[in-house]
Amino acid sequence: MLSRVADSLYWMSRYLERAEHTSRLLEVNINLMLEHSGVAQEVRWSRVGSSLGMTGLAELDTHESVQTMTSDLNERSSIVSCIVSARDNARQVREQISSEMWEQLNRLYHHVRRVGIEDIWDAEPMELLRQVRDGAHLFQGITDSTMNHGDGWQFIQVGRYIERALSLATLLDVHFAQVPSEEDGEDTHIEWLGLLKSATAFEGYCKVYTADLTPDRIAEFLMLSEEFPHSIRFAVDQLRTALNSIAEASTSRKTDRLARLSGRLVAALSYSQIEEIMSGGVHTYLESVRRQCAQIHTAVNQVYITYAVESALEA
Repeated sequence: MLSRVADSLYWMSRYLERAEHTSRLLEVNINLMLEHSGVAQEVRWSRVGSSLGMTGLAELDTHESVQTMTSDLNERSSIVSCIVSARDNARQVREQISSEMWEQLNRLYHHVRRVGIEDIWDAEPMELLRQVRDGAHLFQGITDSTMNHGDGWQFIQVGRYIERALSLATLLDVHFAQVPSEEDGEDTHIEWLGLLKSATAFEGYCKVYTADLTPDRIAEFLMLSEEFPHSIRFAVDQLRTALNSIAEASTSRKTDRLARLSGRLVAALSYSQIEEIMSGGVHTYLESVRRQCAQIHTAVNQVYITYAVESALEA
């Protein structure tokens, strides 16, 4: 596969996963704000911004924060910016994706470009966020149903799951750093509930642990569950599977490094115990996950996208 095609498919998938994640965080936290949580609005939006890699939201009011996270084209994690970038990447590889994929992404793009911040905030804010979330899910389903499951599809999986692992690690890190771990009344309970809902995990969590919300169980479920699609371990397992599938069709000897990096991260998540993670520090553990995901991202670029012509000929 051409490196430019792999690069565009990879980033198209990452940006759509990011848009879906951002819309979900906004929807959950607007609901928490309406439920009169004791957390100050500026603290809430600053935390959401930190979870999305955005800074400076603490100085903004609620209206300005929502505007930044939804429609600011200068902010790479804003919803509109992500969908615009995803469409730009898809347009460069239209011959590699199905017509149904392009139509769905194009439809979502034109919808978010038509909607202004006043429509979002003053009319039906939840409706737009749900449409973005559902539109991203629909695109993923269409992709799985209409595209050949070859190298191109595998690069889409790599983009989706490395973005998901990074987003979850950052979300958990920020939340565990800012929300008290001990029981501290109804407000703390609502914040832990909000974390689970931010990862679409409340129902899945209750099926395993019932509705008893404790920080260690929440951490265990969102980090180490091998069955829940929005856990870090599940995302990393899928990431390694996709990388191994691409490597099987590659002639490059450098794929061994990718296999080692992804295998090491899978092993760390598979054999970790939540008691060890909590005692050693959640931040330290999640920082290690993010660092290893960054190494995998760099290796993917070096092996498949920005490799030198000489190295390709040698392989």
